[in-house]
This record gives sequence, C-alpha cells and structure tokens, in this order.
Amino acid sequence: MRFGERTRSGTRTNTWVQRPTSGASYGVATGGSSSSITVGGQNYTLLEFTSSSTLTVTKAGLFDVLCVGDGGGGGACCSAETLAGGGGGAGGYTTGTIYLDANATVTVGGGGAGGSGVNGRGTSGTGSRVGGWTSAGGGAGAGRGSGGDGQGGSSGGSGGGNAGYHSSNRGGMIGQGNDGATSNSNTAGGGGGGAGASSTTASGTTGTAGGAGSDASSFRGESSSTTLYAGGGGGSGSTGGSGGSGGGGAGGGNANGTAGSGNTGGGGGSGGNGSTSTARNGANGGSGIVLVRFKV
Repeated sequence: MRFGERTRSGTRTNTWVQRPTSGASYGVATGGSSSSITVGGQNYTLLEFTSSSTLTVTKAGLFDVLCVGDGGGGGACCSAETLAGGGGGAGGYTTGTIYLDANATVTVGGGGAGGSGVNGRGTSGTGSRVGGWTSAGGGAGAGRGSGGDGQGGSSGGSGGGNAGYHSSNRGGMIGQGNDGATSNSNTAGGGGGGAGASSTTASGTTGTAGGAGSDASSFRGESSSTTLYAGGGGGSGSTGGSGGSGGGGAGGGNANGTAGSGNTGGGGGSGGNGSTSTARNGANGGSGIVLVRFKV
C-alpha cells in the first residue's frame, strides 16, 4: 500500500486527502455490508463496517472514507455525597479520499468502559481505522470522589467532560472533534465534546448535554440530518444532561449514566448525585463505524 502527501482539503477542518498518483480513478473493493447509493447524481457502492474486518481491494484506485472512532466512557460518582461525574467524549470523526492498491485492515473500536467506584474515571476509546487512515477514540469522562476537587476528563477524538470545579478544558483533536465541558459546581458534571460541537460549562445541580455529533447523511446518500455520528455523553447531576445528537448517552440524574449508541462513536453518559448508600456508575461509550465508498 502506498500513500502520497497528506494535505487539508476544502472548508471542513476534519476532511483530509491522501494524494495518490496523479490521474488515478476510483477502485473497486468488497467487505462489510454493501449497498448502492447515489450522491449528487453519481452512483456509488457503499461498504459499511460495524466490526473489525478486511477491505478486499479487487481494483486499485481511489476510495472515499468516513471513519468514526469509538466513544469514551462516562465518569462515576462516589457513594458518600451528592456529586457528579463528567460525560465521555465522542470518537473522532474524519472523512477523506485515499488510494489503495492492496487489501486493508479495518478496525472498529468497541467503546471505552464507564467508570465505577470512588474517583472512577471512564476509559478512553481506542479508535477506528482503515489501512493507514485513523480516527481517535473519545476521551474519558471524569470521575468524582468525595472531598477535594473533581477530576478533569481526558483528551481524545473529542474531550471527556469535567467534574467538581475543574476548569481545564479536555480538548478534542484538531480536525476530529471538540472539547469536553468544564464544571463550576461539585453537583453538576460537564458533558463530553461531540464531533460537531463542544459541550457547555456545568453549574448548579444539572449536568450539561453532550456536544452534538456530525451529519454523515450526504456521504451516505441520504437526506440531510438522517444519520448523525459522534455525539458526546451527557454530564450528571440532580438532573442529568442529555446525550449529544449522534449517539451520545445521557448523564444520570441520581442514577447511572446511559451508554453511547452502538456504531455511532457516541460518548457514554456519567453517573451522579449518588446517595450515601449508592454509587452511580458511568456508562460505556458507543462502538465506532467505518464507511468506504467508490464510484460505479
């Protein structure tokens, strides 16, 4: 497999092109789930990978790729106080065109684990890839233990949300996602960032919503807003924040978080506002997805 120069293309900051030999045409491949789509009057074959597999190249050439990393797990809250954790960040979202002249391994991240127990930060996602094209996993949401300041979330495709007066943004990777939210309150967790937007600062007793995901409908040959990927997980509190559009899980209101949706790269919701006898756990991030299309 040979890749050329990697350069930014167009106005979207998360779109890249790996330049092939000049004058290359589209290739042909098999793998995943295949369907026929039309985009702007052009017919394509769309290959959808919801689990790790192989893209079998039967004709060398160009391939359009949409790659979504897996979401980060939401943070947990301790069992001693009414506190809140941060939501998991969404997986990285990237699109572009690559040149392939050999079979390529497709890896679909399975989703980071939600946190549990005292100071239970979630786990970041591991990322998705096709050949040399990679999208990062989402950042972990912060846990919140009794006493002291809350933790910060982790950086990733999109950053995980913070907890307990933690004011340092946990950033999303440039061109792949957005920051997780800061927190101005012990009792409200910030949401995780999404591919389309950051989450907002948490305050009071209500967790903030996860950041919105990105619209993949045009790539899939669908009407606008039909399919969104990579929404951030909601922060928790007395009232939990909603998950970001695109598969983000909701934060718990005196409850465990809700998991990110499978094959969306959505971040997991955080657990929070636990009673003196019950800890509230963060939820798992959603698995990623890889789409490959070529002209027919």
